[in-house]
Amino acid sequence: MNNKIVTFGELLLRFSKDHRYRLVQGRELSGNYGGSEANVAVSLATLGEDVEYVTRVPDTPVGRAACMKLREFNVGTNHVMYGGQRLGSYYYEESAGMRSSKVIYDRANSAFYDLKPQMFDWNTILKDASVFHASGITGAISKGSADATFEALDTADKMGLTISFDINYRKNLWKYGAEPKETLSRMLEYADVVFADVIEYEYITGRQVPFTATDSNYKMPVEKYRQWFDEIHERFPRCKKWLMGMRNMISSSHNTLTAVLWSEGKLYFTRIYDILDIVDTMGVGDAFLAGMLHSINTFPRDDQRCLDYSLAAAALKNSISGDFNLSTDDEILNLMNSDN
Repeated sequence: MNNKIVTFGELLLRFSKDHRYRLVQGRELSGNYGGSEANVAVSLATLGEDVEYVTRVPDTPVGRAACMKLREFNVGTNHVMYGGQRLGSYYYEESAGMRSSKVIYDRANSAFYDLKPQMFDWNTILKDASVFHASGITGAISKGSADATFEALDTADKMGLTISFDINYRKNLWKYGAEPKETLSRMLEYADVVFADVIEYEYITGRQVPFTATDSNYKMPVEKYRQWFDEIHERFPRCKKWLMGMRNMISSSHNTLTAVLWSEGKLYFTRIYDILDIVDTMGVGDAFLAGMLHSINTFPRDDQRCLDYSLAAAALKNSISGDFNLSTDDEILNLMNSDN
């Protein structure tokens, strides 16, 4: 039985200042590798899954070092393509107090940006896989990366793989002329498992059900969410599981976090984490999705347990610096089963 999970996306170098400095302060920048689909791959590999990550990086010390970092965490890089001029990057200004975080992308003309159709042999890449994961980011970067994503989705569909998709709407990336909502909707038509946060679901559906919890005693509007996801499923009937992460940022170091899962006609809720002393919120959504993909393999007939596990994985990511969630299965289970 094939159990390999293949993820596809752009591997990035993240630059930020230490001590929560603004980008205009200080003299030194710290670097971390990341990127949504790479974050999912590292989380899955840390949880013991067989994962292969597919991307294109420059054949330079920077590009090779990025792949070496993934291999440190047991992520397969056998199908990484080397070429192009540069690795994509982004600058991240951490939030502090009541000041929000800021992201500045530098991805134009990267090795991944310059993808062309038919660069990847998807039949070979996916032949031993059971799950293919992609996100809306690859549809946003360039026409070439969007074309490559649709090629992969078509192949995965024809080969009968489970297709996982993160909506990941990044409005500042859509610069090559495609209509974001139309492109994302076409990608959603392939998906069996979908993740997004509240804002991204609001963007796709045009409907709002805000999450305003200030502590763990918040009462969820169950019927509103049930109606919302029933309507989404009517529009995209292939999808079997819709996972939504919900975060309320009370301050930079104090967030509430929960999630909702619609699975084959039933709606599941879980606890609300009241998270203090946050270290890094980058990659929390990727931790959600990785937790769900792992728990589907581990608890295949227990949707409530899958949701509880996914949320615990995401909550723990808030305690880890960098893009990758390095929480172990034992740590996630301990938090999930605790009262705190």
